[in-house]
Amino acid sequence: MNGEVTVQEVMNREYVGASESDDLLETTELLIREDQHPILVLRGNEPVGVATDRDILAYVVDGGDPSTATIGDVMREAIPTVDPEASLPEARDRMAARSAEFLVVTAGGEPMGTLTEHDILSSARLESESTETPETVQQVATTGQQAATEGMEPATADTFDEQGICSDCGTLTRDLASFNGQLLCPDCRDV
Repeated sequence: MNGEVTVQEVMNREYVGASESDDLLETTELLIREDQHPILVLRGNEPVGVATDRDILAYVVDGGDPSTATIGDVMREAIPTVDPEASLPEARDRMAARSAEFLVVTAGGEPMGTLTEHDILSSARLESESTETPETVQQVATTGQQAATEGMEPATADTFDEQGICSDCGTLTRDLASFNGQLLCPDCRDV
């Protein structure tokens, strides 16, 4: 994926839609069977609320009777939304600002799908993958001593900034070298 990834590229186009008058137990069963999150409460095609498994549990814990309840009894009217053309960082910021686990993707007031934290995390690239240059990798890989790999120069300064974590054992050290695409400490290189 080149350039900024948009919400539309990673959103889940399937969602559980329900009416305010739908039976709570039947809709919860559908939510579980379809393995979806959240329930989008609709009036026609217009989203009017959302309900999650947490909303249903809170209703039951507060003494509500799930056998007689409707989705309208447990739904929240505040719907966290996002435009399909928004970038993933914008969507992530919106989720964080609203303390939301998901956003409803809407265009022209009509729902298109949902975007969850998982959708964002599963599509995120490591920052280092897009910004590392061969020179940066070489500098990180060679700290302290001469690396055993050909063509790599040791770092001369002995500062905390030049320490790194071994990819294999997790040790913080100044003596990392790149082997088979991993940064390894002397103990792990000897194995």
